[in-house]
This record gives sequence, structure tokens and C-alpha cells, in this order.
Amino acid sequence: MGNFLDELNEVQRKAVTHTEGPTMIIAGAGSGKTRVLTYRIAHLIDKGVEPFHILALTFTNRASKEMRNRVEKLVGTAARSLWMGTFHSVFAKILRSEAPRINFPQNFTIYDTDDSKSLIKTILKEMSLDDKTYKPNQVLSRISSAKNRLIGWEQYARDAELVLEDEASGKPMMAKIYQAYQTRAFRSGAMDFDDLLFFTNILFRDHLDILNKYQQKFHHILIDEYQDTNLAQYLIARKLAAVRRNICVVGDDAQSIYAFRGADIQNILNFEKDYPDAEIFRLEQNYRSTQSIVEVANSIIRHNKAQLKKNVWTSNDKGEFIEVIKAGSDNEEARLVAQGIYEDKVQASLRNKDFAILYRTNAQSRALEESLRKLNLKYRIIGGISFYERKEIKDLMAYLRLAVNPNDEEALKRVINYPKRGIGDTTLARIMVIANENGVPVWEVVSNIRFALQGKIVGEIESFANLIKSFSIMATAKNAFEVVDHVAKSSGIIRDLTADKTIEGISRYENIQSLLSGVQQFVNDPETEDKSLTAYLQDVALLTDEDRNKKDEDAITLMTIHSSKGLEFKQVYVVGMEEELFPSMMMTGTQQDLEEERRLFYVAVTRAEQKLTLSYATTRFRFGSLRVMEPSRFLNEIDARYLKVSRKIAPEPEEPAFRFSEQFKRPGQKAGMPAAPKIVAHTVSANFVPSDVSQLKPGLRVEHPKFGFGTIQDVDTKSPDKKARILFDLNGEKTLILSFAKLMIVP
Repeated sequence: MGNFLDELNEVQRKAVTHTEGPTMIIAGAGSGKTRVLTYRIAHLIDKGVEPFHILALTFTNRASKEMRNRVEKLVGTAARSLWMGTFHSVFAKILRSEAPRINFPQNFTIYDTDDSKSLIKTILKEMSLDDKTYKPNQVLSRISSAKNRLIGWEQYARDAELVLEDEASGKPMMAKIYQAYQTRAFRSGAMDFDDLLFFTNILFRDHLDILNKYQQKFHHILIDEYQDTNLAQYLIARKLAAVRRNICVVGDDAQSIYAFRGADIQNILNFEKDYPDAEIFRLEQNYRSTQSIVEVANSIIRHNKAQLKKNVWTSNDKGEFIEVIKAGSDNEEARLVAQGIYEDKVQASLRNKDFAILYRTNAQSRALEESLRKLNLKYRIIGGISFYERKEIKDLMAYLRLAVNPNDEEALKRVINYPKRGIGDTTLARIMVIANENGVPVWEVVSNIRFALQGKIVGEIESFANLIKSFSIMATAKNAFEVVDHVAKSSGIIRDLTADKTIEGISRYENIQSLLSGVQQFVNDPETEDKSLTAYLQDVALLTDEDRNKKDEDAITLMTIHSSKGLEFKQVYVVGMEEELFPSMMMTGTQQDLEEERRLFYVAVTRAEQKLTLSYATTRFRFGSLRVMEPSRFLNEIDARYLKVSRKIAPEPEEPAFRFSEQFKRPGQKAGMPAAPKIVAHTVSANFVPSDVSQLKPGLRVEHPKFGFGTIQDVDTKSPDKKARILFDLNGEKTLILSFAKLMIVP
């Protein structure tokens, strides 16, 4: 069985077979990290380690499922006993088992973002706070940030710095909102995504016997995408590995792009400080991309100071030049991109799914969608409304959540009057006031309504409560499909949807049928050990956006660069390469933020296998007005030798100087590069008028509006884009692409 090691290169094999002690595997883009993780797990099992003693943590269910399937192909069904899954799914499993120790029910609900925002809106209304000042998204983000730093509401309220920040931002009640949010969620027997990590830390902190139980259980811990871990994940991993110290982390600091979610790049940068005896392996051979793409990616990321040094290389073909499209407007950019895809699809016999268009913000998709539609090119948008966010699906899921946890306040509010049963907002508000005044779950009032309210409405509320009780009884005795099928019919949802004969109504009914099919597949899956409704709801609640998206659809993929991480496509277009858009104007205030934006660009570039195209517009509608845009500084950091500038549109007004950096590190060259020289300011001559570039030749003196006066050393007319190498008096030697540069010959 050990012959699978022969499929690995030398460094991969060493990383797989070194199984004792702390290990860090620095995996460059396209270097086969999934294979290394998979084979390492298989090798451990091959050596005699019991699968249930191995903990493998990922960031998406897709990644864990792919790895589990690969391991099973190597070692057989023993792989099914692995503790493998996302951080959230694994620790949700632990919390379900140990929940009573932290006073939670084992059938706790997992709130999604919509549930959390709904609860915050309710709290703001009850506290008479303006939701224009306390925007629910911002409030939830603030609470999430605190939890990721393991700051509970009590500590938050005592932290003078946090309180002062809130007061300075005009939100002095934030600590009170945080307290109310946690109190209400606890009363509902609910945790949000952040709580799954927050309460796991509390569980291990306050109950050392439980920590010791899992320290002894997990002999080997493997963590994928370690650069994306936050403080909570970092501390959990440290605690679990503290006894045996067999922790293996795999990641690429150059792809750390989730600081806004709490990810801390220092976790991977400081791994050697945490474990001075750690073995370090660098996977530097890229199997995915052409040489041109790999070398362009290297030239980008080497500008970052905070990084683990590595020299990514490939033995693949050189491939095509990296094309840069210069467009006169964002609409023209979209047309050129769509046309380019259409031509390549026909000429190279490619499918729609071979293409991806990546952008910095979702707002950029509009023009692209219009252009793709005009050419009848099928596309899908990642990040739009997902299947599980549709109203009819969320309605049915709310009934199912109540079946396993009647205390779930958000689910109860959603369906107590759906289908309509005459329980209006006023009645619900009265019920909630009674619950809050008595400090009990809303369900306790609903299930004992005759002690709280009077009138005709009492009978309707009692009928609803009895319906939920019947669902709860069934949920303990039947599998998930049987319960869901019964709830869909008995709740009245199916009847309500079939009564709507519109196209939209038929579509909603079909969505419910699709959900039922999915539940049936869940129950019939031989790998599903727990076929209960509780297990199914947790499985759905922990799906990431990436897991929800269909992968087999033949459509061009449109997505933000953040969403593209971990994916690869034959051809990639990165659009909107302009200052203030990419890098974002919100991310240029500090060196750390700018370096994260550069890592984001690196991620975008390394998604491409065969062809990479970059585009920018010289004018773009932003914030309701037409703005003149400058090319992104990141384009200046790419070696001009690998670029082909095409489709030049009429010159834009006040065009800024554009330079491609001539610095470049070849494969095999030592890591590191000198700091980019600072540009010495030049005051352009009053009579400056760009000359005809066809007149340029070595020895001529020229003036550039940014770099000043210089002497032409060489003119290259053989490459796809004419370039000139110029020695400037104050700014040194530069290689300029002449279709961009404005040069005046000095008499």
C-alpha cells in the first residue's frame, strides 16, 4: 500500500513521511498541497495510526470531502473513521456532545447571518435605537470581530478602549446590544457561526477534563489553509496539540486574504516561534500554470515585506503572454472581455466553464453580465442568492428547526403566521414582551398561551404549538427525509405553494421538491452515519458559500477574487485593475492593508492555468458619476517582458504615466529582492507634447512627465508591444511600453 509515495516529488515525499513533531508545509499556489495532506493522512494510517486518532481541519466542506474521498481510495473504508471536516463542523460535533457542560442544549440551533441580523433588528427596536446609526450589518460585524478575538460581552463592556471606540463612532450602546444578543441567543438555545469557536474555547478553558479527553483522542492534528486561521482557531489548535505536539499545518502566507474575517497572517508567520523545533517543508513546484503566469505571480508577491520566503517555479510550457486590455470605459471593458471569451471559446474549442472573470467588488458584475448576455454566453454568479437563502426554503427550514429546538426564537417568529393563521405582528409583539419580562423563551409563552392571553387568537396559537410538538415527537423517531416530507405537507407550505399557479409559484414549489430530493440523498448516502433531522440541519447550516454552488454547470464563472480562492480555470480575466478599485481605496492606508491587497492580486493571477488577461478602464462610473481612473499600481509591479498590451482605445484625458517594473526573479534564483526605488518628482515642461514613438531610437534625449529627462538606451520593436529602455537622470533605468508611455523628444 505504501507505493503511493512513489507518485510524489522529493519534497512532497519528505513532507508526507515526516510524521512526528510540529511540521509546517509552505505550499505555493498549484503545488499539490491537497495531495500532500491526503497522502500524509494515508501514510499515517498505513503506519498503524487509528483513523479516529487523526483530526484534519479544513475551511470548506468541499475540501474535506475531496480529501476524505482521496484517502479512501488509498486506504479503503477505514478513512470513514477520520475526524475530518471544517473547523465549524468538527467543533459543532464536539459541542453537541459536551453542550450541557456550558449550559446549552445538545440540540442547539445554528443561526445563519440572516437569523443573526433579524435578532439584532428586534433588539434595536426593543431598545428604541435608530437602525440607520446602528446598522445591523455593522453591529453584527462588530460582535463577530469581538468573538473572533475571544472577547465576550462582559469583557467587552469592561474594555475602556472598545467602549471609547463605540462612543467615538456614535454607537455608545454597542456593549448593551452585544449583551442582549448573546442573552437572547442563549435563551433560544442557539449559537451563531462565531459561537461555535468561541464556546469551544470556553469549553476547553473551563473544563480541563474535557480538554484532556480530546488531547488524548487526537494523536495527529492536520490543518489546511493555516494562513486563514483566526485567534480562536489558533488557540484551539494549540491546546489540542499541547500534549503530543504532532501538529502539521499547511498553507501559503501569500494567499492570506481574509483579515476582514478575523484571519491573522501572523499565525503562519510565527509558527516557527511557537514551535522552535518545527520541521519546515517548502512545496515550490507549480503544476497548475504556465511559466509566464508563475513568473508574473512571483514578480507581484515579492514586493511584500511580511512573507515566508519561497521560490515558486514550474516545468510547464512558457505559455502565452499575459494580455493587458486597456479600455476607454467600464462598459467597453466588459464588451472587450466578453468578445475575447467568445473568440477563444470558438478558436480553442473551450467550454464556458473553462473561463472565469474575477473582480474586486460585486458591483462590477453588471456591465459584464450585459455583455455576456448579448453574445449569448451562459454565466453564473458566485455570491448571489443561494438556494438555501430563498424564502420558501427558509420557511420550511424554520419549521424543521423548531421541530428539533422549539426555543429557536428566530425560526418561531418566521413561521408562527405562515401559512397565514391570523397571528399578526401585534399579537407576536405581546408574546415577546411577556417572554422578555419573565426572562423565558418565546416558546414557553406560546406553548402555555392560555396563561398569557385571551380571545379567539388563543386557539390559533394553541394549534400552532400542537403542530410543532407533533413535529418534535416525529423528529426523535424518524429519519430526516420522513420528517421533512411530513412537515412540508402538514405545515401547509406545500398547499400554499401549489395554490400559486404563477411561474414564480411553480418555481418555489419546484425548489421545495429539490430540497426533498437533497434530504433523500443525505439519508441514502452510505457515509451518513446519523440520518436524523438534527444531523441534517447541522449539515446544511455549516455549508459555506463555496459548498452551495454547483460545480458541474457549463457556465462562465463571475465572482469576486475573495470567492475564487482554491479554484482554478483554464482562462482567467481579472478586470478593474485601477487605483482606488484594486487596490481598494479602503486598503491603502497602511502597509499591512496594501500587502493584503497585493496577496489578493496574487491569488487572482494564480487561479489561471493557461491564459491570464488583465484589464482596466480609463473612465468608470463610480458613486453615481463618471470618473477618470488610473491604472493599478500592481500593473507597474509586473515585468514588462511577460505582458502584451492590446486593443488600445482612444487616449483618455490626463492619462497618467504607466510603467511596468523591470525587476523579475527567475526560477532558481535566490529569494528576496531590493526595495523598489522611490520616484524623484519631476515638474513637466510647459511646452510638453508627446512625440511620435516611431521616431524613437537609441541615443535620443527624451522627457517623461513622471520620470523626467533621460537617454534612450535601446528600443525593442520585435516583441508584441514595442518597448524602450531609458536611463533617466534622476530615476534610473526604466523599461517602458511605448503604447502607454508619453515621451517627448528633447531637441
